[in-house]
Amino acid sequence: MVTNEWQAIIDKEIAQPYFQKLKSFIKEEYATKRIYPRGKNIFRAFELTDFSEVKVVIIGQDPYHNEGQAHGLCFSVPDKQAIPPSLKNIYQELKDDVGCSIPSSGNLEKWAKQGVLLLNAVLTVVAHRPLSHSNKGWEIFTENIIRVLNDDDRPKVFLLWGAYAKKKKLLLTNPRHLVLEANHPSPLSAYRGFFGCKHFSKTNAFLIANKRQPIDWQL
Repeated sequence: MVTNEWQAIIDKEIAQPYFQKLKSFIKEEYATKRIYPRGKNIFRAFELTDFSEVKVVIIGQDPYHNEGQAHGLCFSVPDKQAIPPSLKNIYQELKDDVGCSIPSSGNLEKWAKQGVLLLNAVLTVVAHRPLSHSNKGWEIFTENIIRVLNDDDRPKVFLLWGAYAKKKKLLLTNPRHLVLEANHPSPLSAYRGFFGCKHFSKTNAFLIANKRQPIDWQL
């Protein structure tokens, strides 16, 4: 489990009846099926990006569902894994927006360690079955996490890419934060509003204006 500032926040959720039901379900799933990510990486996003250090929140849907891809950070894959199509498009927008060279790795841990919380709405998945763990309780957990982040007045940027992430805008009521929306970076929609969104430069401009350290997006 998480042992940094997130611990008290997560422990509060774990004590709730919905999470106890979710915990029993997840335990049975890991015992009987191939589930991603590995159990030790379910809360990896919280381990790498402590609560007071969160400057940017990127919201994904659920983990990658193929072998070796998911490691607890949305859009990210471990070193030596093929870069997924959506992440390739993220890299292309980074190049076009802020001049980053396109990396050879899809590992986004460097972002996480700078304050980018890479949060999937659903934290586990059955192998080769996308959204197989949706509507089991994870969405309640992650929406409560988003509410806690919203209530904290340290200025943050929330990046909502695609229709699923945009639904979370209703949770973001604090005028101290910046909410940026765009189409999803997947090949199906990137050309309809993700490319050219300039979210990375807009994020850093906001952070600098609010006296927070900008993100070094280069990987």
